[in-house]
Amino acid sequence: MINFFSETDFDLSRPDDIKKWISSIISSEGYEEGDITFVFCDDPYLNKINVKFLGHDTLTDIISFDDTIGKQVRGEVYISIDRVRENARDYEVDFRDELHRVMIHGILHFCKYNDKTSVESRLIRRRENLALLKLKIT
Repeated sequence: MINFFSETDFDLSRPDDIKKWISSIISSEGYEEGDITFVFCDDPYLNKINVKFLGHDTLTDIISFDDTIGKQVRGEVYISIDRVRENARDYEVDFRDELHRVMIHGILHFCKYNDKTSVESRLIRRRENLALLKLKIT
C-alpha cells in the first residue's frame, strides 16, 4: 500500500493516479508493492533526518529508507518540496515533472538501482525517463 503524508502545506495532485503509476513501475521492474510511505516536507525537516540518520549536514531533495524484503518493495521516502522547486527552476523543468522524477527515483532505489558511480547514475536516469513516459497525468 502506498501512502502520502505531508509535513508542509503541500498537497500531491492526483494521488490515486500517482499510486497506480508507482505500482505499475514496481511491477514492471519485477517487484511487488508492499508498504511504501512518501513524506513531503521542507528543507529543515529533511536536513534533520539527513544529519540524524546519515551524518550529512547538507540539503538534499530525497532520502529513502529501504525496507524491501525479497521482491516486496517496502520503505519510506522523504522528499523536500523546497529542493524539488529549486531543482525544477535550476533545470528549467516543470515542478510536477521534477517531483515525479524524484518520487520514482526513490522507488527505483528500492528496486536495487544505485547511483554511486557514473554508470549507475546513467542507468537509473534511463529508468526514471522510461517511468516518466508511462505517467499519464495532465
